[in-house]
Amino acid sequence: MDHDAAMAELDVSSLVVARVGSVEATTATTLPWVVLDGAGLPIAPVSDFLRELLACGNTPASCRSYAYDLLRWFRFLAATDADWRRAKRADVRDFVLWLRTCHNPARDRRSPDAPTPGSLNARTGKPYLKTGYAPATINHAVSVLSAFYDHHLQTGQGPLVSPVPPQSRDGRRLEAHHNPLEPFQLHRRGAYRQKQVDREPRAVPEDVVEDLFNSLGCQRNRALFSMFLSSGARAAEMLGMTIGDVHPGEGRIYVQTKGLGGAKEACPASPEAFAWLALYLGELAQDGHCPSPDAPVWWTLRGPRRPLTYTALRAVLNRINARIGANITLHDLRHTLCLRLIEDPGITLVDAQQVMRHRRITTTSTYLRPRIDEVIAKVHEHYTRPKPPPQPLTGWTYNPDDLADVFGNG
Repeated sequence: MDHDAAMAELDVSSLVVARVGSVEATTATTLPWVVLDGAGLPIAPVSDFLRELLACGNTPASCRSYAYDLLRWFRFLAATDADWRRAKRADVRDFVLWLRTCHNPARDRRSPDAPTPGSLNARTGKPYLKTGYAPATINHAVSVLSAFYDHHLQTGQGPLVSPVPPQSRDGRRLEAHHNPLEPFQLHRRGAYRQKQVDREPRAVPEDVVEDLFNSLGCQRNRALFSMFLSSGARAAEMLGMTIGDVHPGEGRIYVQTKGLGGAKEACPASPEAFAWLALYLGELAQDGHCPSPDAPVWWTLRGPRRPLTYTALRAVLNRINARIGANITLHDLRHTLCLRLIEDPGITLVDAQQVMRHRRITTTSTYLRPRIDEVIAKVHEHYTRPKPPPQPLTGWTYNPDDLADVFGNG
């Protein structure tokens, strides 16, 4: 049976995709990440594509994200006994169907007593992650495949026709020459792109924020979460901050902003956050650990001290969530700050955009939409508000001015 006939009869729900290969970091500046196959050898077409990404100004973090999507694609091709150069639209279709039905191994980090996937948290109202791949993850994978095959289509190393359908009907990039003074128009979703829920801003309730800070048992965590909640910095930006990036006299910190190739931008921070930070750095000095201006700000608590990683920080937050019965993420703190700024009448929408470092004002304007819990509270107040008693009818009389106009003053 040829490959086309096999793909026509493929049942992706029973397909076993072996977790072979890996994404490994390298010491080469021109290729920070490499995708290895099952034999431990680099996949040459992926390496060539990742070099192209880096040359086009993408960050090593973006290359790492693309590498994992392509590793998943080559694992699927190995399971279906297909060659990447001869991949067709049916292969991409079955790949998407497999992602929609298979188990996401990243969810295996759950503890045995973790809440049911997809259920709502009673305190935050936010659902827990489901066991499969999210629609946004599938859409990202399709976009990566499209860029991968477009690159090899231009270099002549891949198939003559890309197996990934274009995003728009005419194959051009949507909004490539959009006038920023005009609103964005809705377009038809491309083939295999999944519907994504238009999520509301995920602000952490005030009582949950209070419980969060009450559960912090060290100066480092108090300084760290105060910085998150008052600066709006992302996790990678905060963990990449150095001692020299802290300017308490100016009330600001400097972080490497996402998407700007390592350029640093200023972020405001609250006086409370700087006070906790001073106490934390004082503890480091008492322990004989005095980082240089180029050293990271955040370190592990137990020796030998090491720079704090995202994995360790996420473990800290997971323990806090278990204690207070919530499912907060670090990015939720960023959403919370933006909503607080939006609700302050002394801060404009443009000011909030600058603090959050959104590229477009339309991104910041999504926080203007009322949250569902606020709407429910207002509607409940409407139903329970006592209605005014009906006014008794006092009859009616003629207006003297109207009578004067009809009959005259005599």
